[in-house]
Amino acid sequence: MGLPCYNREKREIIKMPRGRPGGNPDLEKYQFEKKHDWNEPCNERIQLRLPASMKAAIKAGKIKDWQEICRQAIAAELEKNPQTEGEEQEN
Repeated sequence: MGLPCYNREKREIIKMPRGRPGGNPDLEKYQFEKKHDWNEPCNERIQLRLPASMKAAIKAGKIKDWQEICRQAIAAELEKNPQTEGEEQEN
């Protein structure tokens, strides 16, 4: 159940234990907190194109949690303009 590791002194592969026995007692302190109210996981990715100055501002920390701000803005826009799946908007 451990990870394979090569022991140079004995010239053999041994199994190293995985993690701390008993687990982390403070695990609940470090768990992920859900910031949205939808029931789907956020496992899809999308690219966003923006000016270099905006990217620099985000990287400098001027907007905290910018990913969640983008998700909420997209969710709000989708609620304003509901479309059925597969329906395309004409421009």
